[in-house]
Amino acid sequence: MSPDHRTRSFLPRFGAVVVAAALIVGIPLGIQACNQASAREEGRAVITMRQPSDNVTGEEVAVLTHAPDVPPPITRTHPTKVIVHLEVIEKTLRLADSVQYAAWTFGGAVPGSFIRVREGDLVELHLKNDASSTMPHNIDLHAVTGPGGGAKVSLTMPGNESVFTFSAMNPGLFVYHCAMSPVPMHIANGMYGMILVEPKDGLPKVDKEFYVMQSEFYTKGKYGEHGVQTLDMEKGIDERPTYVVFNGGVGAVTGDGALKAKVGDRVRIFVGNAGPNLTSSFHVIGQIFENVYGEGGSTDAEHNVQTTLIPSGGSAVVEFGATVPGDFILVDHAIFRAFNKGTLGILSVAGPENKKIIAAIQSGMTAAPAK
Repeated sequence: MSPDHRTRSFLPRFGAVVVAAALIVGIPLGIQACNQASAREEGRAVITMRQPSDNVTGEEVAVLTHAPDVPPPITRTHPTKVIVHLEVIEKTLRLADSVQYAAWTFGGAVPGSFIRVREGDLVELHLKNDASSTMPHNIDLHAVTGPGGGAKVSLTMPGNESVFTFSAMNPGLFVYHCAMSPVPMHIANGMYGMILVEPKDGLPKVDKEFYVMQSEFYTKGKYGEHGVQTLDMEKGIDERPTYVVFNGGVGAVTGDGALKAKVGDRVRIFVGNAGPNLTSSFHVIGQIFENVYGEGGSTDAEHNVQTTLIPSGGSAVVEFGATVPGDFILVDHAIFRAFNKGTLGILSVAGPENKKIIAAIQSGMTAAPAK
């Protein structure tokens, strides 16, 4: 075979390889472009590469609240620098009647303080660890874009303070918690709370807003055993909680702690699930959720919902109208948890009855007539 023949036979093969390579590279690019165009045509979301706001002006100190209270809605129409002060305090708190727990807290309570900011805000977070603490602590906010959700830059030894900033780029309702090793121990001991990043245009106006957070306690003593309880790690590992509660304790959302509204009020509940293990089946007996912002997102995607699932480390926002008076029971509808482990609260609605909505016709409690 002559050199010229070898060259001539090689060139067609080489050309075929080039064409094939071009097709291999070009076809996926073409498909991707078509898919993106199709997504836009169909109105489906295309992933946004969010960026910090360039027009942050002024500054303010965040108003923080303990559950079930919520800071007031944000009325400003521009992003600002929001300064948040959180202090880690290790203290003994009520878990149930005659039962206390050696808790680790954000802000001295379980759950921790509710933080409210606006999409686009620059948040400057000061995390102080009380000098009496026995452990170093940090904070992982699910609203933060960055390694550890802020945990990497907030490690704080007892008696010290850490400061860092983050841009609140994504609207929604987010959990925060301590992420110091061992992470399950810090969460199980009470180190969690919630941060709301309001959308730029705000949330629809309501009459009442409440903060409710579910969590589990794994105690060395049995349910109801008196005295100061501490964490049983083996129960935690086996996912066998002694208590499953709202707002840090059995009965915390009853009596003086009950949520209160009036007939005619539009009600919004910011619901979180700290876990550390279980999924919540959140339900209000006698109410139907008009709107549910699933998993804490910023769009009310579901309507007329009876029960909504909230994963561990997740949240939901539920809205409904208070149309009749009475006591409405908040539960985790994994129902043994509600009536045997403590996940039960009360929404007390006052006002006039509306017998067009519900009315008793005949009682089934009267004595049977004598024969």
